Amino acid sequence: MAAADSNDRLGFLLSYRGELTGTRIRAALAVAGLHPRNAMTLMQLAPGAMSQRDLAAALEVDPSQLVAILNDLEGSGLCERRRDPADRRRHIVEITDAGAATLDQVDAAVSEAERELFANLTDAEQDTLRRLLDRVVVDRGTHECGTE
Repeated sequence: MAAADSNDRLGFLLSYRGELTGTRIRAALAVAGLHPRNAMTLMQLAPGAMSQRDLAAALEVDPSQLVAILNDLEGSGLCERRRDPADRRRHIVEITDAGAATLDQVDAAVSEAERELFANLTDAEQDTLRRLLDRVVVDRGTHECGTE
């Protein structure tokens, strides 16, 4: 039985392209000094404040991971947490004006990176790629997306 060429193995192709794509996106985020999880958190908060629990669910991270992300963002003045006046046990998280300005900067840098990365794909092909990637089975419990 002949060994499969690594270019025929979807897992290897996805891993390799993913690493290169991740490197390019991290470089784009560096303009604002953010890590991918921090940027994703600000993106989730951009439409409006939300509870810390809902934010953890939206980001698909463990609440303890979210606390570390929020500590970092709050320390940089990009978001703020406050007690929910209706339920003092809950925390409400909101992006600050500085966070929104940083997110604008990140959005421009990531848009440029995506234009480069996907220049050879039509809009329809990019939509297909999104749908296909959504169907790749990934056990998030075995992979921890940190803030680095």
